[in-house]
Amino acid sequence: MGFLKKFFRNVYQEEMPAAPASSFETLNEDQLEAHLGVARYGSFTLSDAVRPSYALEVVPSCGFRHDTYRDEQSKKNVPVLMAAASREQLFETFMELLDPLGPVVDVVLETSHDYNAAGHQDLYREHIDMPILQSILWDFEEMLVNDGCTGIAVLNPATPQEVQFDEHKLLIVYGKELRQYEQVLGDWNVPCRDDMRFITEAEHVHSTNDEYIQQFEQLKMRLGIESDY
Repeated sequence: MGFLKKFFRNVYQEEMPAAPASSFETLNEDQLEAHLGVARYGSFTLSDAVRPSYALEVVPSCGFRHDTYRDEQSKKNVPVLMAAASREQLFETFMELLDPLGPVVDVVLETSHDYNAAGHQDLYREHIDMPILQSILWDFEEMLVNDGCTGIAVLNPATPQEVQFDEHKLLIVYGKELRQYEQVLGDWNVPCRDDMRFITEAEHVHSTNDEYIQQFEQLKMRLGIESDY
């Protein structure tokens, strides 16, 4: 089975409440395969994890913007950086964004591999040394970059700050004093574009396969994660 056929059979549409009929439903198999086979948009390259809508309401591009997250528990607004980086530099950018978090962190693995489960499952591991974590993550680079059903968040509760590499392969940083993270993005030529839109803000599809599911289980074991919370 060729790459495109395999991709086509493993792709699924992310469910959206009360969403209109998917534009993908109007495509024949050849049109869909051709669309899913496009990874490059100008100078920006997507990983295999996700593809935009056929109508391209949002064209994938490189950049970051400032945003806020409302913490309902504390009733405070938390500053956020949202970024998209091209495949060639994506994982290295993520790994460098982890450095300002400090020498010991907590890790959350996010998975939607179990389609029958309600939403995502979050798997938590506390107190892991950053060099050990980064060494493990490098071993699973291909899966983390290309599996559209796996995300990871690394956080320091004492700061508090969090760096997320989500299922869409967006880079999201939460917390105050984010200038160090902006500098990392700038060093990797990810420009500030506060008017940019992300692939999550329009219809899109995710992809996974059995090999990535097996690798995810191996990653859980390497991180010492046994249960979900």
